Amino acid sequence: MKRAAIIVLHGLGIGPCPDQAAYGDEGSHTLGNVARAVGGLQLPNLERLGLGRCRLIPGLAPGVSPTAAHGVALPRSQGKDSTTGHWEICGVILERPFRTYPHGFPTSLLDEFARRTGRGYLGNRAASGTAIIAELGAEHQRTGKWIVYTSADSVFQVAAHEETVGLDELYRACAIARDLLVGEHAVSRVIARPFAGKPGAYERTPRRKDFSIEPVGTTLLDRLAAAGVPRVGIGKVDDLFAGRNIASEHTPTNADAYRLIERALDETEAGFIFVNVIEFDQTWGHRNDVPGFHEGLKQLDAWIPRLEARLKGDDLIILTADHGNDPTTPSTDHSREAVPILTLGPRVRPVALGERSSFADMGATVAEYFGAASPGLAAGTSFLSGVWA
Repeated sequence: MKRAAIIVLHGLGIGPCPDQAAYGDEGSHTLGNVARAVGGLQLPNLERLGLGRCRLIPGLAPGVSPTAAHGVALPRSQGKDSTTGHWEICGVILERPFRTYPHGFPTSLLDEFARRTGRGYLGNRAASGTAIIAELGAEHQRTGKWIVYTSADSVFQVAAHEETVGLDELYRACAIARDLLVGEHAVSRVIARPFAGKPGAYERTPRRKDFSIEPVGTTLLDRLAAAGVPRVGIGKVDDLFAGRNIASEHTPTNADAYRLIERALDETEAGFIFVNVIEFDQTWGHRNDVPGFHEGLKQLDAWIPRLEARLKGDDLIILTADHGNDPTTPSTDHSREAVPILTLGPRVRPVALGERSSFADMGATVAEYFGAASPGLAAGTSFLSGVWA
């Protein structure tokens, strides 16, 4: 009757890692810089867990007696995108980053995409999604051409107005792009970006859909499936693993994710719960919205007692992140950062976990917890014996 969860607070990085400068992210510190920008964080529940002992964060007292095991993990894979981070948590280390297209995609590739989908394309450059929709949305509606764009991440994004192109057609087009973007042109994700509204007031809708490349190695989810451990997905985790051994209910807001976590803990007697909490990245980090980010942290903090109230027996819960997304920097893209680890449960001892050499240590810990560890496959080092009472 064991239950464990990894809750990925998307984009909630906790500062420097050794190779940060190589990614152009020197100075990025998502939690620290947000704290400085708002004059210090007041997050009593996260402070009590030990967040201020993971790394020094203005406003969070480092001297508290924590109730959770606490530390940080450094990224080991090459890259700083969501797929890379989630894969590493689950034990897949990338030696080479996914290909990016800062100057747009090859014309030959886009011409084939247009031929197969029956529509032309606009854009084809790295851009903010909201900005390029505002710029090209009216022309898209007039011509029916796709808006195609990318970012600093390895993504091929296709935007379409829901009244101009139906969702089914948009999703089919993205599936066609996924088939095209393999081999030398393989990208991490193809993303359907539906939007609605009128020129000057366009808004992206919550019916986004990601088409990810399949994991290139054996994941924690694969090992749990082989061991017969039930798996529950919340948020877009199924998209990030191409649906392999995980099904998931998507959540447009953090509040939706918290509600579904509560439901899962109320209804799931045994198994693994894998969660992506999206808004620190999607809503606030990518839009450099410091006040929104700060409010999101306060909402997370207020929810922590509701999480704790549902823990029982041998439950093992890990709160972490997949990369940074510092809203205080000029960039609107992900940042290469360490991530926090807060591990809690009735039997978890509140020890210092230190600085772990890979996100994969978390997946290795869950694998050992369920008896699904395989030394020949494990990329990380479990810390279960150090925290389990």
